[in-house]
Amino acid sequence: MTFTGFTKEDFDVFSIEGLEPRMEALIATVRPKLESLGAQFSPLLTSLTGDEIFPHVAKHARRTVHPPKDTWVAFAADKRGYKKHPHFQIGLWGTHVFVWFAIINEAVHKKEIAERLKAQQTQLLGNLPAKFVWSMDHTQPAIVETFDPQMLERLGTIKKAELLCGQTFSKEQAIERGDRLSEDIEAIFSKLSPLYEAVTKWPVK
Repeated sequence: MTFTGFTKEDFDVFSIEGLEPRMEALIATVRPKLESLGAQFSPLLTSLTGDEIFPHVAKHARRTVHPPKDTWVAFAADKRGYKKHPHFQIGLWGTHVFVWFAIINEAVHKKEIAERLKAQQTQLLGNLPAKFVWSMDHTQPAIVETFDPQMLERLGTIKKAELLCGQTFSKEQAIERGDRLSEDIEAIFSKLSPLYEAVTKWPVK
């Protein structure tokens, strides 16, 4: 399946009441698009990072009561999983699409990752587009528009701290972009790949 863009129906999935009905709709409408994005962008990210990158589409398998409020495909250099590693994400809430480079709470070596980002902070942040935004909790839709150095302090010292960077598109923007959203994602990943290199490649430049 070729990615043709997100539609109103995709975002409406998150308004469906109940775990089973929402999951049925998500599996039928959204998941095939995430799978196609996974197949499309894992080769690009492999090329950008120099690591073999594998896609991981969220299954929400552990949920027994509460329906998912968002869903995604993650990309990591580990065929078995992504949560412990610096990784990339494409996904959506009922309100917007997100494209992230992510260090989430389950990541290992967060102190070292934070130190590497600090060491290259000026160069890395200077090369990021002004429209890029930040998140400190992947389980919430809220974003932070301006980088704060305290984000790196938290990442290195607080066990559950997270740091995500990238770009979001409102529901309306994503629908309007259609299949052209793929071009936007490619450009975003190209700009985010230096962050991945900074925290995964030795020695630090």
